[in-house]
Amino acid sequence: MATENEIVVSNGIDTTEGGKVVFATDVIATIANLAATEIDGVVSMSGSMVEDISGILSSKKGLTKGVKVEIEDDTTAVDLSVVVKYGYKLQEVCKKAQDNVKNAIEMMTGLKVKSVNISVQSIVFEKETNKE
Repeated sequence: MATENEIVVSNGIDTTEGGKVVFATDVIATIANLAATEIDGVVSMSGSMVEDISGILSSKKGLTKGVKVEIEDDTTAVDLSVVVKYGYKLQEVCKKAQDNVKNAIEMMTGLKVKSVNISVQSIVFEKETNKE
C-alpha cells in the first residue's frame, strides 16, 4: 500500500500479475531538481529555512530542496523555487526549465505532468575573479 509520499503507477506501465510500480515523491522531486539545474542560467534551487536546516542533517534532502510535488491519480504538479544567474532573461530560463522538468519526469516515470510552476527566489551575481 502506498503512503502519502508515494504514488502507485498503473497507466502505461506493464506490470506482472499482482505487481505494481510505486514512486516516492522524493524521486519525482529529485528528477525535477536535476532537470531544472541542467538549464543554463539556473544556479541552484532555493529552499526554505526548514529545508536548509534539514539539509544539513540529511544529505538526501539536498536533491529535493526547493521542490514541492503534488500527486493526483497518475498526474503530478511540481513547484520549483530557483536561483537565477544575473544577465539571463528570466522568462526564457524559466520556460526552458519548465520544459526540461516536464520532459524528464514524463520520460523517466511515465507520469503525466499537469504543471511546472517556477518561483524565482533570488538572482546571483558572478564574483569578479580577475581584478586588474
